[in-house]
Amino acid sequence: MNNGLAPDHVRSNRAVWDGWADEWVAAGRRAWGDDQPQWGIYGVPEAEVGLIDPFDGGDVIELGCGTAYVSAWLARRGGRPVGIDNSAAQLATAVSFQKEFDLRFPLIHGDAESLPFADESFDFAISEYGASIWCDPYRWLPEAARVLRPGGRLAFLGNSVLMVLCVHDDDSPTGDRLQRPQFGMHRLEWPDDPGVEFHISHGDRIRLLHACGFEVENLIELQPPIGAEESRFPYASLDWARQWPIEEAWIVRKTG
Repeated sequence: MNNGLAPDHVRSNRAVWDGWADEWVAAGRRAWGDDQPQWGIYGVPEAEVGLIDPFDGGDVIELGCGTAYVSAWLARRGGRPVGIDNSAAQLATAVSFQKEFDLRFPLIHGDAESLPFADESFDFAISEYGASIWCDPYRWLPEAARVLRPGGRLAFLGNSVLMVLCVHDDDSPTGDRLQRPQFGMHRLEWPDDPGVEFHISHGDRIRLLHACGFEVENLIELQPPIGAEESRFPYASLDWARQWPIEEAWIVRKTG
């Protein structure tokens, strides 16, 4: 990677996640040890989400893999995963888990907006947060389409559009009033937070997916499972998440 050529948000997010990496070690270890995948901030079971139901083996790329637990889940399902992440510190944690759990696959320090892979290299691509919110969709989605084979699927999960529209700029819980406009939503920076997120409306996303050659197969609005407890994130109260989707997941297929 050439730091001098990377866009400003790529450089900012690299520094942010290098600094945050230690805070995600415990959660990463728990996820690596899970027999059944659980998704999002409330740990919704795969049986209730179906995010990787379409996966039936093959070459996998995890975009913004972090500690790479999703790649580990897919490796145990017979996949051949490759994880790529912008943060060297996060990847160092992933390497330590590969040794701890005796499960190895390639890990690449790189940017999901500029993938170092040939066209049509993968059968399945996935991102839980990672690229799905920390990369510019107008850059990472075309790249995902490029490296997928025809008929390959992309699954990605992140904050819901509704939550992004309603969340406050500070750490106070999300309320029931809109805080920002939907038209024109794209790059989002929070006060006193050096990270850069990206969120676009459903209409803009569908148009972009179609332009990239994807067909939308499913949009899944996540709801906390029975027995869920308050999350570690102050913006996501359990009461709010039981009424409105705090997260959403998309499953799309490359048509040609």
